[in-house]
Amino acid sequence: MHVLQRLFFGNYILSVALLSWLAAQICKTIINYILSGKFEAERMWGAGGMPSAHSALVCSMFMAAAKSQGVNSPIFAIAFILAAIVMYDAMGVRRETGEQAKVLNRMISDWLSEDEDAPAYLAQNGRKLKEKVGHTPFEVLSGALLGILIAVIVPAP
Repeated sequence: MHVLQRLFFGNYILSVALLSWLAAQICKTIINYILSGKFEAERMWGAGGMPSAHSALVCSMFMAAAKSQGVNSPIFAIAFILAAIVMYDAMGVRRETGEQAKVLNRMISDWLSEDEDAPAYLAQNGRKLKEKVGHTPFEVLSGALLGILIAVIVPAP
């Protein structure tokens, strides 16, 4: 951990947060491989999926702030509020965006297969909207617990 802390300017909070993000992304990639049977490198940096790397990052950040600065510090207050906003957004707006992408992808696919006069740009584009952008409450909770666990395990300076 000391090597990791030196990489990030000796900043304990930043080191713990980035370590938690990395752990969540690795877990997400492994879980996706187990469930789908195929390796998708995009899962290492992509949004959405189990566990939420965003939640892991912000929860480890507020726990590291609590350990190093105390719960009465302005840094802890800012980190806690940021964590609440990020997790709320992941379950709300970003999750709905993914649900809408699923519907639109299905509509476009159906349109292309049924209508010979469908706009050419739809058929030529061939790209689908990204559907994995948000999280279920369970994915957010799992990421939050992972981040908190890592922050608790990694000793403060």
